[in-house]
Amino acid sequence: MIYIFVAASLLSAASTSSGAAAADLVLTGGKIWTADPRQPEAEALAVWQDRVLAVGADKQIEALVGPGTRVIHLAGRRVVPGFSDSHVHLLAGGLQLSSVDLKDARDEAELGARLRQFNRKLPPGRWMLGGNWDHDRTLAGNLPTAALLDRYLPDRPCLLRRYDGHMALVNSRTLQLANITAATADPPGGVIVRDPDTGEPTGLLRDTAMGLVDDLIPPLTDDELAAAVEAALDAARRVGITSLDDMAGLSADEQRRLLRCYQRLAADDKLTARIHLRWPLAAWQELADVGVQRGFGGPWLTIGGLKGFCDGSLGSSTARMFQPYLNEPQSTGVFVTSPQRLEEWVTSADRAGLAVAVHAIGDRANSTMLDVFAAAGQANGPRDRRFRIEHAQHVRSEDFERFATVGVIASMQPYHVIDDGRWAEQRLGPERCASSYAFRSFLDHGVRLAFGSDWPVAPLNPLLGIDAAVNRRTLDDAHPEGWFAAQRITVTEALEAYTVGSAYAVRREHELGSLSPGKLADLVVLSRDILDQAERDRLADTTVELTVVGGRVVLGLAP
Repeated sequence: MIYIFVAASLLSAASTSSGAAAADLVLTGGKIWTADPRQPEAEALAVWQDRVLAVGADKQIEALVGPGTRVIHLAGRRVVPGFSDSHVHLLAGGLQLSSVDLKDARDEAELGARLRQFNRKLPPGRWMLGGNWDHDRTLAGNLPTAALLDRYLPDRPCLLRRYDGHMALVNSRTLQLANITAATADPPGGVIVRDPDTGEPTGLLRDTAMGLVDDLIPPLTDDELAAAVEAALDAARRVGITSLDDMAGLSADEQRRLLRCYQRLAADDKLTARIHLRWPLAAWQELADVGVQRGFGGPWLTIGGLKGFCDGSLGSSTARMFQPYLNEPQSTGVFVTSPQRLEEWVTSADRAGLAVAVHAIGDRANSTMLDVFAAAGQANGPRDRRFRIEHAQHVRSEDFERFATVGVIASMQPYHVIDDGRWAEQRLGPERCASSYAFRSFLDHGVRLAFGSDWPVAPLNPLLGIDAAVNRRTLDDAHPEGWFAAQRITVTEALEAYTVGSAYAVRREHELGSLSPGKLADLVVLSRDILDQAERDRLADTTVELTVVGGRVVLGLAP
């Protein structure tokens, strides 16, 4: 069977002089997974301008080839809809590409060597930023200190973040610049880590405490910002990402500058992924005052969504839990934003017609956000809201049903399970971990999943995320059958979360997420058929050979 978009305007505009419809681009001889239940598999696909014109058998689609049609012969390769990353920090990812990277340093000696080498590249006075350090990998779980950093970076101001972005390390020079001393109070929602004997700051800053140093860092120039964004977009097209939900996480001024950068790129036809830019939840009034509501914009750039924070992260031991951490028995984490303030902001933003997503990682944070969302819904009346919890990593068994009842989307980043699974039980124990990163439990309770990367916290590549969701093999190779394997899902389910699920999460399922006639022609061609069960152990080895956005080839050449 073949589906052809039935809008008369599209068919008539795409017709040849002989009366037959002519496509701009045709892919034939492939295995096309459409994500459309009416026709999940096809051999060929036709595109006219930026839309899917038809999908079906080779002979049917070949009838749409005209003199100007570009034809790509797939030779049996797998095609899927373009990946939609539901949670990425695009500017931060682009900046990290040109910053010091400490994530996979084997030990302190290698960490120090990388710091010294990068220090030699920087001009005098320039801050060293980035880092992405992982103390569980590099320092055997011991937290680093300013004293450690002083050995390799004694004079340069710096702010080096843990790879989860919720904790940063500074040297003594930076503590002095920021005037952070034993007398400095912890800011609301943050922690200055202190020596237990002297009370002096150790150099570690958790969550909002990082702002004590952030404010000292010189802002990016327009050229630096644009270069980082373009580098990030280049990285995205190379891994098949055709749309993304940019969580940003910037100051108000940086947020506005980033929006202007995206607008310039869109006007110059330089965007190679569709972008939904989220505003800080705390600044919801800024959008509401000018009348912006969810989904404002065009096919390439939209705003109207908000992103807030409930708690910190598991790796930094600041995710808000009901029970104490095993590694820090005196702590249950922090509320980065108070529940009362969250309810006030969420209810007001929802009343203004804005889309709300809130970061919650710990089980208490997730439960709290379900309360907040339920209260907002009750206050503002029934509506299709699509509230989202970002990460939704650690959830009590009784709260899965509440996700479904309240109608909250679980926006998750599956790579975290194979990364965090190396050390999560040391912080939480096996009982709490059994309902962590619980993809299977969410689906079994009828909860919508939207998958993303959280780049640069985790790799940008969606295929690594799919592998993590399907196999759950931790990076330390300690769980070859899968860490808490009962939470594994199928390749098809993971693909759906990276396509139709992410499109639904930004209310664009009518034009994105599946290769259906009339929808935007965003697709990728893969090096392996990931839907073949025999390929399950090679998902992470799969590469993207062709990326098409709006009918335009942005990566790869015709085979």
